[in-house]
Amino acid sequence: MAAHAQDASLEELDPALQLPHRRKMEILFAILLVVFLSALDQTIVGVALPRIVGELQGTNELYTWVITSYLLTATITGVFYGKLSDIYGRRLMLLFGVTVFLIGSFLCGLAWSMESLIAFRGVQGVGAGAIFPISLAVIGDLFSPRERGRYQGLFGAVFGIASVLGPFLGGWLTDSVGWNWIFWVNLPLGVLAIYIVYRYLPSVHGEPPTRNLDYLGAAVFAVGVVFLLLGLTNKQTGDWADFDVGGYLLIAAALTPVFLFIESRAAEPIVPLELFRIRNYSVTILAAFLAAIGFFGAIIFLPRWYQFVQNVSPTESGLQILPLMAGVILSSVLGGILVSRSGRYKWITTAALGIMAVGVLLFTGLEAETAESTMWLWMFILGIGIGPTLSVFTIVIQASVPFSALGVATGNLTFFRQIGGSVGLAVVGTIFADSFSSRFEPSLVEAGVPAEQAALVAQSSSGGGDLTQVGGASLAERLANMPPLQGIVDQVVAGVYQAFSLAVADAFWFGLMATLLGLVVVAIGLRDLPLRGMDQSGAGQGVEDIEVPADALPVEAVP
Repeated sequence: MAAHAQDASLEELDPALQLPHRRKMEILFAILLVVFLSALDQTIVGVALPRIVGELQGTNELYTWVITSYLLTATITGVFYGKLSDIYGRRLMLLFGVTVFLIGSFLCGLAWSMESLIAFRGVQGVGAGAIFPISLAVIGDLFSPRERGRYQGLFGAVFGIASVLGPFLGGWLTDSVGWNWIFWVNLPLGVLAIYIVYRYLPSVHGEPPTRNLDYLGAAVFAVGVVFLLLGLTNKQTGDWADFDVGGYLLIAAALTPVFLFIESRAAEPIVPLELFRIRNYSVTILAAFLAAIGFFGAIIFLPRWYQFVQNVSPTESGLQILPLMAGVILSSVLGGILVSRSGRYKWITTAALGIMAVGVLLFTGLEAETAESTMWLWMFILGIGIGPTLSVFTIVIQASVPFSALGVATGNLTFFRQIGGSVGLAVVGTIFADSFSSRFEPSLVEAGVPAEQAALVAQSSSGGGDLTQVGGASLAERLANMPPLQGIVDQVVAGVYQAFSLAVADAFWFGLMATLLGLVVVAIGLRDLPLRGMDQSGAGQGVEDIEVPADALPVEAVP
């Protein structure tokens, strides 16, 4: 009788946990579909951008802003959505985000100029900012801490599938029916997801705040993140000393203590600072930030290496990194299952970062002549390490914070991952450029080019940087416009490829340091607290074993 009463109390406190299994699976399908749309959008656009820029008569500067505008709005709004979903409900904020994303997608397909496309991509990003953090938080609402591992791993699998499918689908749609459809393909799937979410998802939420939200903190946060992301993005084409790089980063740094001061005194802070007093939360946020630095370089540079050194198309380069994605999918799902079965996570995250470090270390030995089979093995090992950092870190975060902070905590995790990736991309881009410049002339000489001609080639090609662009004419064709190279074109090509490969390898050293630091942080700082909840079969372990949030929140009625 007492147990029955406790069961009833649990159902009242956390009704989402008590939904029928079939209902949970329907909601899970809708959530994964929404995440797939967001992930697909990040991979499908890149293939079509050259065609889009040509038809809309854009420039190289505007080319990058098609990506940057989406990145800016999605990154900034993600934290806000997390906080608002804790207050007003997951369903409301997720429906709003997906709707805005679909409106942005529709408008992108109608774009008549590069400026309009950039603006509409910003609208898309405003919607996309809600998708990933709230979707992860919904899993926290639907399942007990012990169960979450089985389902969080599916998110990594969805990203892996989208990474492989995106380039192929983007190329096919662009060539067969027009680039507009890479945006419009989102519409039917998005409408289906909206229907399922609206129809079935109960929305866990807190009481509306009795005082105003932290609008000042939100404004300072948004301005600071804009300067941070613009500075890191501009570093890909500029120098640290440039005002639009270093200056922007200094502005962001100066706004950081201002933001922290505001948040420490706000009645309803956008980013509750007390969360960082929770040891596992702070450790996991830092580890996720460092892991993102480690693997974003791989995701960016490996396709570029294939396109330049192996001279394959963007679509083919996506196929070549399939072993990396296979490793991510396998280990992301397996890591979640292991957490679900064992109720422990420290050994899994420690092992994952260790394997990831091995994978990154292997790529520091990359050369132009590295065998394809060797590359596949290295990528698979790296993917095995990356996967659990995507799924298990989310489980740790959600198990560490009060139930009322589930959304904002998940939003913060997504934010710091994105910032880590941006920092990693800016730094490894600098390392690559400096390394290539220093290795270019010696690699030509080593490949058999006479020293005088090697110096002439380096001088006439801006240190070789002009030769590293992918797409367009082949390297041999571009060399035809260089000073006379009769009889040594093959040697020059080999030297350029080797310098490029060694520079990519040098860039991986920074990722290795970040990964090793993340490994140390987890090994020393993370406490392996048991997860309670459901057993492997989904049957209750007894109410005394179920983790009931002390601050569980009311739930809207399901229509």
